[in-house]
Formats: sequence, C-alpha cells, structure tokens
Amino acid sequence: MKVAILDDYQNVALRLADWSAVRRHAEITVFNDHVADPSAVVERLRPFDVVSVMRERMPLTREILQQLPNLKLIASTGPRNASINSQTAADLGIAVTATGYDSTPTIEFTWSLILASMRGIDREAASLRAGGWQTGLGSNLRGKSLGVVGLGNIGREVARIGLAFGMKVIAWSQNLTAESANAAGTTRVDKDALFREADIVTIHLVLSRRTTGLIGTAELALMKPTARLINSSRGPIVDQAALINALQARTIAGAAVDVFDTEPLPADHPFRTLDNLLATPHIGYVTEELYRTFYGDAAASMAAWLEANAA
Repeated sequence: MKVAILDDYQNVALRLADWSAVRRHAEITVFNDHVADPSAVVERLRPFDVVSVMRERMPLTREILQQLPNLKLIASTGPRNASINSQTAADLGIAVTATGYDSTPTIEFTWSLILASMRGIDREAASLRAGGWQTGLGSNLRGKSLGVVGLGNIGREVARIGLAFGMKVIAWSQNLTAESANAAGTTRVDKDALFREADIVTIHLVLSRRTTGLIGTAELALMKPTARLINSSRGPIVDQAALINALQARTIAGAAVDVFDTEPLPADHPFRTLDNLLATPHIGYVTEELYRTFYGDAAASMAAWLEANAA
C-alpha cells in the first residue's frame, strides 16, 4: 500500500507521531509543498491508497475523488473537514476518518492577534529590525468594548479572557439567545449594534452557506474609525474585497487576520502590503501539542485500517 501525508509545511509529521504500525503495511511519502491545480492534485495523488490531509489545506472535491481509483482512505485531521466531499467519498467506497481536537491554540492565538494589533507590535518590531525606534501609539484594552461574533466553544473562551482584561463584552450570532450570552458573562446585541459599538470585533463562526460573506461592506461601514476587525476563524466569512476597501480607505483603524479565501495566500495579494493589516499564515491551530494529537490520531486510524485491510 502507498500512503501520502499532504501539505506538511513544516516537515514535522514523521517526528510528531509513531508511524511504525503504518510502515508495517505501507510505504509513506511526505509532501511539504502545496499544489492547487486540480489536475496537479490528481496527478500527485493517483498512486496512493491512503492520504492524510491537514485540516482544509487540500480540497478533495467530487471531480478530484472520481479520478483517484486507488484511493481507499482519507485520514483527515480535526473533527470535521468541509473541503472533503464526504458524499462522493461514501459513494466511491472511500473511508474518511477524523481526529481529536483542542481549541486552546486558536483561543490563545486570537488574543495574540488582538494584542499585537492594538499595540502595533508588528510595526514596532519591523522598525526596530530596520534600525529605527518607536513609531506610533498603542491602545489599552481595559474599558474597551469587545464584540464576539459567534459565542460557541471558542467564542465563549475569547469572551471570558476579554472580561479578565476589564473589557465590556457584547455578542451576536444567528442563534444566540440572551440567556446564553448572559451565562457567558456577555450581553447579546443585534448584529448592527455589535458592529457600531465594538472597539474590537472578533469572529468565531463555522464556515457555511449561511456564514459565507456574513460580514461585508454594510457591516464594516458601521464600525468606528478606531475599531479593529479580527478573523482567526475562516476567510470567506468576511467579504475580502470589502475589507480591503475599508483598510485602504482607512474607515477602520485596522484588522488582524489569520485566514484567507485562498490558502496559501497568493504572492501578489493586497493583504501582503496593507500597512494597517496584521496578517499571519493560518497558524492559529499550529502548535506542537495539537499537531501531536492530529498526526498521532491520524497514524492510529491509518494503522487500524491498514491492518484490517491487509492482503
């Protein structure tokens, strides 16, 4: 059997898990680069019986899966993966497995983005590296209003930390009730009120048809000129063109984003040059501890499947 580990950007998969049980039945090939063109994806994956995918880095669409007759198992990391066409996989007899997950890295990283954006850490670090010194003024969190869009497992913890900083925390999502918001120490407001009142808007929603483009020109226009938008959830929840326009026009103070419509981010993308945007390469979940869970569980599920299907 042939196993592919895809999009291992940091080249760490083989050292963060025990693959010995997989090696007993299969040859492992690790790919550190990313291919996006569907024909290139098919060409790369055609020889493999099993593929391990990291989160949503590699979309496995109906068209791609239909051209992979050897593929029998997709070992996905995390509890869900919207980029895999699960119905097509089932129709083709391709098994799909998931792994454990811990939201701690994303919760902590959200606050890294908030703090770095509010204090201009990227700007000041760049100045120091270039031989300069202080260039601007930061802003306190205490007394500011934090608007949490999506008060689920991650949003609730982000809100709790905001309260610890002495912030007023308001929240909104389509299904959020006043009782649930109060239980988390926050106040439920309507969507427009959240964008009008918040000094920081942070997004914590699952990407779906309902949430795609949920934040666009109208919502950004409601924000204070001193407010900042934080997105460590999924890129398409925010209308990308609308955010670029708001940042270029400086109708908001800034944004910090870790997620994008297209990943990896194209080299010529405007997000790479805007001076009021802090952008990071989707590293909110990228910690050694979570990778050990991801790759450890993926290796175990692959080993179990290979053992059960060994000739």
